[in-house]
Amino acid sequence: MQQTYAIITDRMLATLEAGVVPWHKPCEQGIPRNLVSGKPYRGINVFLTASAGVSSPYWLSFKQCKELKRSVKAGAKGTPVVFWKWLDVERDEGEAKQIPLLRYYTVFNLEQCTGIKTPVMTEKGPFTPIEFCEKVIGNMPQRPVMTHGEPRAYYRPLGDSVNMPRPELFDGPEEYYSTLFHELTHSTGHESRLNRHKEEHTNCLFGSPEYSKEELCAEMGAAFLCCVCGIDNRTVDK
Repeated sequence: MQQTYAIITDRMLATLEAGVVPWHKPCEQGIPRNLVSGKPYRGINVFLTASAGVSSPYWLSFKQCKELKRSVKAGAKGTPVVFWKWLDVERDEGEAKQIPLLRYYTVFNLEQCTGIKTPVMTEKGPFTPIEFCEKVIGNMPQRPVMTHGEPRAYYRPLGDSVNMPRPELFDGPEEYYSTLFHELTHSTGHESRLNRHKEEHTNCLFGSPEYSKEELCAEMGAAFLCCVCGIDNRTVDK
């Protein structure tokens, strides 16, 4: 179990050190899932697969790929995913006891395999705006420029602009608005507002104390706004 904890922790730290914050990256192509079983990944597995730098939501093990009579591309690096459950064991006294079983498996994205067709994706339903969230955003003083040009969420201090993936790419309006609230909270640090960003590049230096403080500020701001709007904060709990 300790080995599994160490592997996953090292993986997440490496991802963060590379400048990728997995829980701020919505899955553009859908929730990641196992290709064979069709079961969606949950918890930490969503973060691990979402930060792997691939676009397909489908994953499978080396064994599963081989059973499909296909192969993993040479040099492809796998991604660890975690499996855990409670095991019922009996003590010497005859009493039942539950202990956790934790294992990790290595999986490969569909893009890393050869000869496997991508399943037809079921389109998500139309995006339904939340009226009160739209009102909060619309009433923001000196609101920054907002675009939906790229499939990732970020605030750019230099141009004072917020970019968001298209609303229909999110798993529900709550996730969209909580992510948008996070980015808009970043924008409050602009010199035209609260002037929290003493230097334009400060909050872009990943790993610095200033970056950490700014991310905490954005998370708290998103949490407050979600509370006001009566929606779940999905920026972390995903």
